[in-house]
Amino acid sequence: MTTDDNGSIPASGNQRSPSYSTKSINFKYVQLAYHYLISHLLILFLIPFIAVFFFEVSSENREYVYKLWYYHIAKFNLVSATICAGIVSGLSVYMMKRPRTVYLVDFSCYRPPSHLQVSFELLIDRVQRYSNQSASSIVFQQKILERSGLGEETCVPEGLHCHPPDRCLAMGRKETEEVMFGALDILFSNTNVKPEDIGILVVNCSLFNHVPSLSSMIINKYKLRSNIKSFSLGGMGCSAGVIAIDLAKDLLQAHRDTYAIVLSTENLTLSAYDGNNKSMMVTNCLFRVGGAAILLSNKFQDKRQAKYKLVHIVRTHFGSNDEAFTCVRQDDDEAGKVGVALCKSLMEIAGLALKTNITTLGPLVLPISEQLRFITAMVIKKLCKNPKIKTYIPDFKLAFEHFCIHAGGRAIVDEMENNLNLSPAHVEPSRMTLHRFGNTSSSSIWYELAYMEAKGRMCKNDRVWQIALGSGFKCNSAVWVALKNVKSCPKGNPWEDCIHKYPV
Repeated sequence: MTTDDNGSIPASGNQRSPSYSTKSINFKYVQLAYHYLISHLLILFLIPFIAVFFFEVSSENREYVYKLWYYHIAKFNLVSATICAGIVSGLSVYMMKRPRTVYLVDFSCYRPPSHLQVSFELLIDRVQRYSNQSASSIVFQQKILERSGLGEETCVPEGLHCHPPDRCLAMGRKETEEVMFGALDILFSNTNVKPEDIGILVVNCSLFNHVPSLSSMIINKYKLRSNIKSFSLGGMGCSAGVIAIDLAKDLLQAHRDTYAIVLSTENLTLSAYDGNNKSMMVTNCLFRVGGAAILLSNKFQDKRQAKYKLVHIVRTHFGSNDEAFTCVRQDDDEAGKVGVALCKSLMEIAGLALKTNITTLGPLVLPISEQLRFITAMVIKKLCKNPKIKTYIPDFKLAFEHFCIHAGGRAIVDEMENNLNLSPAHVEPSRMTLHRFGNTSSSSIWYELAYMEAKGRMCKNDRVWQIALGSGFKCNSAVWVALKNVKSCPKGNPWEDCIHKYPV
């Protein structure tokens, strides 16, 4: 979300068609053979021993094996029964204590109505008319918009369309209700789950903490049951969506056969900034209306209808570092106006948080071949003690087919693309989400997943990596596996009537 990035949005990765030499193709197959050999090394090592065993237990040795079984094992019925009982008991305990699989039954994203769309020209016109910002501040915001990666169809709440803008509590509540209830209405209509079946509810919104809470607003609207486990998370930034998923996952381990709903959103009506502090103006240019509702289940029977299975969640928190703690901060400016300030070191801190996060995630998802290459490179760097030797970045394209990078701004997407050595096709969902919907905070990773579904790219067993960055400073990852082929543009998909226009 820095302002000095003036690169341009590339076209779809499919439009690039580089020519490959015979040498590069051969090297590619050598790499694939290497990865296959290392990944299946144990099996290849055991094959000769298995062959020898079956050769020894041939027809002429079967009588010997039978006698061994009868005289040394079958006669000891008491010992056998005890061993069998112990095995059964152990398996029973294991089945009861093992982590329950968490399924993502379905999710939905709020689609703002077209009358809430705001073009760059309209946004700047409103700023000039109704704010006390200086001419230099307006020029600064124009430059931010031009370099942001946002398109002309992103939306701001109704209160900011008023003349003059109405930023009262009632309009803030109206915005949040429309987003939350809009996403939940689609979710309930697309599934067979009734509101009274929901046992867990987690809502996250950083800048709007209403009384009664946001979770209570949902309970009141849909008449959820009285013993529901409900939580409202605030102040956790754009990475709060993954935190909410993690909390729901832990609750689903403790409560059997139930559903959990996670709702991620943000409020712009009460958080818009009209001062002259440039570090606080960036949020006005990037953030837009959006929200997502996710239905999770720990019921085994839901595996058939569920879209995805949760595999891993890795959370990294840099809050103990003072600079990281203050790099995204809500504060008063010199004139006493409240805004969210983004410091210049944000991208550097985000890079360090990402590095720490993927260091933890890597061993969980990367093939053995990549882990060995990473460890070897690290050992060489330590032994040589040469700072010029670059750290080897594992190839995460071997671990994931799809990437949902938080669409916080074009600079963040560019940085992720470079750091992870991704292709334009891998970051296309993030760029297109930023272009069409803007930075919708914690819900942006769900608009990206909806984009891939609308394009018909999600196939059974595909692996998805959701990466979210947020204040604190935090970097959080969620890994999903598709349980079936998801049909292109499901009902209620926010890209339903515009997917044919993308990528741009």
